[in-house]
Amino acid sequence: MFRRDYLLRMVEEMTNMIGKVFELKQKKKHIEALWELDEWLKRQFRLNSQLLNSLPTEDIIDLFRQGGGVEVDQVQQVARILEEEGEIYQDQGHTDVSLIRYMKALHLYLYCMLNGANPDILQAPVRIQQLYVKVKGYELPDKTERLSALYREEIGQYAEAENSWYRLVDREEQYKEEARVFYHRLLKLEDKRLEQGGLPRQEVEEGLYHLQSK
Repeated sequence: MFRRDYLLRMVEEMTNMIGKVFELKQKKKHIEALWELDEWLKRQFRLNSQLLNSLPTEDIIDLFRQGGGVEVDQVQQVARILEEEGEIYQDQGHTDVSLIRYMKALHLYLYCMLNGANPDILQAPVRIQQLYVKVKGYELPDKTERLSALYREEIGQYAEAENSWYRLVDREEQYKEEARVFYHRLLKLEDKRLEQGGLPRQEVEEGLYHLQSK
């Protein structure tokens, strides 16, 4: 109960801060908006934006590793800050800078959703779908693409998961075995479920055949 109250209080504080940042963006006060985000990071986690954006996503996750596990509900709050930074830079026309933050935020959200984070406190599934739109047309880093494949499968978007595995296998042979196991998992599902996921059984079988023929 204490932990839940703590998380809810932190999220409420974040929500209020994001509201203030939104008002600053509306007034084109982008520097002040970035400062608000940075100050929140310092207060809550003793981190800052410069450090977060200099670290690989795996190292950011490690910052929240405690007692053999990761505080994933805190990690997704960091993802929300990076996402908001990305929007501010996008407003300023700094597409490359915003894209880096969108990519990191997407990776962190995906990791959190695959590792037991509460999907409701920040509506992470909705935010993930929005980030997919924002990074559409750009190549995801391999590790992010892999998380995306696993996440898409978990939420029943089998056709999208297959696309991720195919992109990975085209880049690196090492992903071929994971892709093969993915197809075998799908073959155990009912036809209706596969069709709802956009990948009928025949296409699953064809995908597996083409993969093994590579």
